[in-house]
Amino acid sequence: MRERLNRAFEAATRFAEEPAGWLVLIGPSGSGKTHLAVAIANHLVDKGKAALYISAPDLLDHLRSSFGPNSDLPYDDLFQQVRNATVLILDDLGAQSATPWAKEKLDQLLNYRHAHRLPTVIVSDVPVEEFEERMRTRLMSADFVQIFDLGQRSAALSMSNWGAGFELQKSMTFETFGERQNLPLEQRHNLSEAVRLAKDFARSPDGWLVFQGVNGCGKTHLAAAIVNFRYQMHEPALFVVVPDFLDHLRSTFSPDSKISYDQLFEAVKTAPLLVLDDFGEQASTPWAQEKLYQVINRRYNARSPSVITTCSSLDEIESRISSRLVDPKISVLFNITAPDYRGDIRSQKRQPRTRRQL
Repeated sequence: MRERLNRAFEAATRFAEEPAGWLVLIGPSGSGKTHLAVAIANHLVDKGKAALYISAPDLLDHLRSSFGPNSDLPYDDLFQQVRNATVLILDDLGAQSATPWAKEKLDQLLNYRHAHRLPTVIVSDVPVEEFEERMRTRLMSADFVQIFDLGQRSAALSMSNWGAGFELQKSMTFETFGERQNLPLEQRHNLSEAVRLAKDFARSPDGWLVFQGVNGCGKTHLAAAIVNFRYQMHEPALFVVVPDFLDHLRSTFSPDSKISYDQLFEAVKTAPLLVLDDFGEQASTPWAQEKLYQVINRRYNARSPSVITTCSSLDEIESRISSRLVDPKISVLFNITAPDYRGDIRSQKRQPRTRRQL
């Protein structure tokens, strides 16, 4: 860790003396990346050189407000000012709302600065491999960009592979999802439709996909299959078991926690693709309800792709959350009618063995 920080410090010092290319500082909260970025800005200003420091969420807020009649600086002038800054230091990239408009503005900004080779410092909590392809391609231009990762992340936050405790989910793919021929035709058709919805979503995540059904009906398998499909496509996704997530969130208040509360909570709220498994199985304390509402509301407002599985009926889910789950503008709600697959196994065990099986 100290060696990484030393290398990043040396690179930041060189950049502050002679800004050139892009310097990308990646790491979890508290790793020192923002400190280095601000130090670069201060050093340049002290030397009488121009530098613009701004966070990505603040930049987007300023751009939105520039459309208002009372704006001191018109949108075009503000965007040109940021786009052509002598040295731009963009903090908290990835923490902004993932709306199409926000993505487009940041893409235009960084594409322009990349094409014109303008000195830029980018700071983010998000690993480079978890950015969308266009952004990732620019950040990984080896001849122009230096990337420094200042700290390890918890395996629980990995969005490019399964962390510890998900051995079962690793094997849950569309190929391993059985057809369950013993079910009535109507239920088999219902399962086929659920698989179709899951495959379509996996190919092009958009909006929300909500699976309802009893324990063992296949909803978790389909949600995990979506994540495995995205990993095979080298695209980020985060699978969260809701009761476990709340336990992890509580544990971050411990002084021994290796991950901060803000880091964990932000990772879940802003994941490019999030699976919330076993929603409704958590303890319904006011604190738990508020945390889940904040996650749901953030992702609802940002239209962030999400998959939610639940055994609960809509009446059993808090109304301010259930109303978002059924909003047809963003969400597809599908009830899986198949029974617990474990009943299939028990039924097979009760069948008498044939002579060939003896």
